[in-house]
Amino acid sequence: MELEGRVAVVTGGASGIGRAMAELFAREGAKVVVADIDERALAAVVESVRARGGEALGVRTDVTELASVQALAATAFATFGKVHVLCNNAGVALWGGLEAATHRDWQWVLGVNLWGVIHGVEAFVPRMIALKEPGHIVNTASMAGLVATRGLGIYNTSKYAVVGLSETLAKDLRPYRIGVSVLCPMGVATQIRESARNRPADLRNDAPTAAEPVELMGRTLAPAMVAEMVLAAIRANRLYVITHEEGLEALRRRHERLEQAILETKA
Repeated sequence: MELEGRVAVVTGGASGIGRAMAELFAREGAKVVVADIDERALAAVVESVRARGGEALGVRTDVTELASVQALAATAFATFGKVHVLCNNAGVALWGGLEAATHRDWQWVLGVNLWGVIHGVEAFVPRMIALKEPGHIVNTASMAGLVATRGLGIYNTSKYAVVGLSETLAKDLRPYRIGVSVLCPMGVATQIRESARNRPADLRNDAPTAAEPVELMGRTLAPAMVAEMVLAAIRANRLYVITHEEGLEALRRRHERLEQAILETKA
C-alpha cells in the first residue's frame, strides 16, 4: 500500500514518533490529519507539513474521550472524504512499582494508552470498512508490551493490551483489506519522559511520585527512523514493527520460559 493520494490520521502527532510519521506520510504524498491535545505543538506540525508543500489539518483531540475521537473522525471524513491510514499513537509513561500505584495513575495511563486506541478503533474502523478500499491501522505499543519490566507496571499493562488488541484486530479486519501493525519500540528520542506535562489536574496525585524513570537497554533511535520502519510495515502489511534488535534476546528468554512452563506442567 502506497500513501500517494491517501489520507492518514495520526494521534499524538504533535511530537516524537507521531510527528515523524505525519511528516513522512505527507512527504510520501498523503494528506495528513494531525491530532493532539497540545494545540501549540499541533499548529507547529501542521505549519511544518504545509511549508514543505504538503496538505495537513490539525485537530485538537483528547483520546481519552470517545466523543473527542469521534469528532476527529467526523472532521477527517468531512474534510477529505476518506481515511486510509489510522495511527493510534498517543501515549504517556509513568514509572513506579505497582504496590505504590494510585487509582488516578491507572486511570490516566490506561485512559491514554489503551482507551485511546480503543476509541480510535470505535470511531474510525466502521467508516473505513464502509469505504471498501484498502487501509491500514498502526497501534503504538512498546517493547514493554512484549516483555515486562520492573517499575513500569501500569505502562506494561496498557501496552500488553494494545499488542493483544492489535493481533486480534489484524485477524478481524483481514476480510476488509485493512491491515494492522503494532509498533513496539524501545528507546526513542521523544518527550515521553515529560508525559506529566499533559496529565489532567483531576488525575494528578496529591503527593507526586518519587520514582525515577526506568533506564532502557539498547540504543536511542531518532523518531524519523521509527517512522520509516512504520512506513515499510504499512507497505508490506507487516503486523509487528519491532525497532530494536537489542530486544531479541529478551523475547527469546520470555518464550523459552513459556515453553518450559508447558513442559513442566505436562511432566
